[in-house]
Amino acid sequence: MRKFIGIDLHSNNCVVVVSDEEDRVLLKQRVPNALSEIVSMLAAHREEAVGVVVESTYNWYWLVDGLMDAGYPVHLANPSAIKKYEGLKYSGDFADAAYLAQVLRLGLLAEGYIYPREERAARDLARKRMQLVRYCTAQILSIENIVARQTGGRMKSEVIKRLTAEQVEALGFAPDVALAVESNRAVSQVLQQQIEALEKRLKERVNLRSEYRLLKTAPGIGETLATTIMLETGTVARFAKVGNFSSYCRCVDSLREATARRRAKATRRTATNTSPGRLWKPQTSPCATGAIQIDVE
Repeated sequence: MRKFIGIDLHSNNCVVVVSDEEDRVLLKQRVPNALSEIVSMLAAHREEAVGVVVESTYNWYWLVDGLMDAGYPVHLANPSAIKKYEGLKYSGDFADAAYLAQVLRLGLLAEGYIYPREERAARDLARKRMQLVRYCTAQILSIENIVARQTGGRMKSEVIKRLTAEQVEALGFAPDVALAVESNRAVSQVLQQQIEALEKRLKERVNLRSEYRLLKTAPGIGETLATTIMLETGTVARFAKVGNFSSYCRCVDSLREATARRRAKATRRTATNTSPGRLWKPQTSPCATGAIQIDVE
């Protein structure tokens, strides 16, 4: 008998559901996030397990790696692509885990990419760099805004990056304003030092693969940014077509074709009803007749 396992993973516990080919639930249990306990609980079903579906949350590394080491075929679910029907009267962690097992059984699972474990640390380091860059940019923008409010002028970001405590004092701002600028400047300086340390480590740790060297020919893309793109993408072979990669990069607009067709049909119907030679009168809503009154304070 084939079995399907769904695991709804949370921060400190997970809900496990095992179902069969008839969608009958054989096991459902909430357990703490302890790999040994989870593997022990699933041991009786391992030989018949078609696969284990783990929802792709922020903390899946330990569980996916542990289950794969234990011999389970593991699938990482993409939660944004497997949303349940919102009209269901009942939902919860056990229902979510059962649904993961069900979509695996039906062959409808939208899978996420299980990034190779030996490369994850470098990718996460590149993500940490991007996080610090955003924080540093926020400090610089804050100083720009303060200068604009106080003087009506603009200080370029490159000048702000080189500011010293003495230069901040020389700006002649009121003590509280100067303290705010100095706080942003000090934090920005520390962040820049950490960003440089991470970039140095990435250069030592990661070599740009041949298929990504073309990135450096694009204006604005240097060694660090090309390496970041490579680490985020992983192997390009996982994308069947160029369009799939473009969609992954959020370079393709989403389109609800069914809605667009319905809207187009509604537009044609309205145009027909309002065409010359045909008498048409729109429905009058209760709000228009004053039957419903809403007080807005």
